[in-house]
Amino acid sequence: MSVRPYREIQRRKSRTVQVGKIAVGGDAPISVQSMTNTLTTDVAATVAQIQGLQDAGADIVRVSCPDEASTKALHEIVREVEVPIVADIHFHYKRAIESAEAGAACLRINPGNIGTPERVRAVVQAAKDHGCSMRIGVNAGSLERDLLEKYGEPCPEAMVESALNHARILEDQDFFEFKISCKASDVFLAVAAYQGLADACDYPLHIGVTEAGGLRSGTIKSSIGLGSLLWAGIGDTLRVSLSADPVEEVKVGFDMLKALNLRHRGVNVISCPSCARQQFQVIKTVEVLEKRLAHITTPMTVSVIGCVVNGPGEARETDIGFTGGGNGTHQVYIAGLPDHRLKDQDIVDHLVSLVERKAAEIEAAAEGENRRTAIAS
Repeated sequence: MSVRPYREIQRRKSRTVQVGKIAVGGDAPISVQSMTNTLTTDVAATVAQIQGLQDAGADIVRVSCPDEASTKALHEIVREVEVPIVADIHFHYKRAIESAEAGAACLRINPGNIGTPERVRAVVQAAKDHGCSMRIGVNAGSLERDLLEKYGEPCPEAMVESALNHARILEDQDFFEFKISCKASDVFLAVAAYQGLADACDYPLHIGVTEAGGLRSGTIKSSIGLGSLLWAGIGDTLRVSLSADPVEEVKVGFDMLKALNLRHRGVNVISCPSCARQQFQVIKTVEVLEKRLAHITTPMTVSVIGCVVNGPGEARETDIGFTGGGNGTHQVYIAGLPDHRLKDQDIVDHLVSLVERKAAEIEAAAEGENRRTAIAS
């Protein structure tokens, strides 16, 4: 379906950094990240969780590497998964070198926190030798003491200054393959810090509201903060930090991008809240339908509306539409046009079959186009 101008977000222009096979910044799609919460030394559990995140659509996964045992395990982990792995180093420069050697695609490390210039040079050299990028990760809860003394408290100016100080250390080592995050648990602080950082540099930005909370409250807080930034064109990769299953972080991240028309993955179900006019059980139908469609990765829209007040209008804008009608007989729309009628008892099964058929058609058409392009080139 065509995208109207008012739905277009002009993204901030940034340079591009590679995280393994994933480009971050520039014109690359905004990538979605999450982080494992298993013990890294438990290779089987960590690999299983990463594979679950891959299946959910995660583009990048971060893994904690606080000790030598973890970096040894990382060597095994990266061979078992397809998604690029970011090694979270904390403060120890040797862990960064070991992680680069183990196959990490990116190092999450603040160069100003790892000690002497010699240590920084050693980490940068390891990153260069093994094709690693880096992420500078500023957090309002762990700002440098001198900045807290200068500004009196965590504030956007202090966070931006911290980020630029760390960036300068890498620039002085002729290393520019890095992205920056500037996170806070306070939505206002996080958004203001990212706005300042976006104006101050052209590095790709990893956006997030850190320690946002549980599934419901954290989703709301993250949606407000990240949604504000994304709407303004700020953000090249994101993580939704939830006290929940990491897979939920990926789902919420894609739902944010989908809502802002920035990236589409899977089925976007448009449904009404239901009311006394509904001609079938909308809430239960949508609940079951979304679960049944979770395996579909092909982008498409499906409207499920309880009555004819808004149903036909919504159906005109979706790939597959379903509108409640009288006497247990409802209307199905295909590509915006009335196509056939359907009885109550078959709703979910029938809609799932329609979506699966449509997904197969779209994938077949894309595969055919790819073959024609390959032959032409």
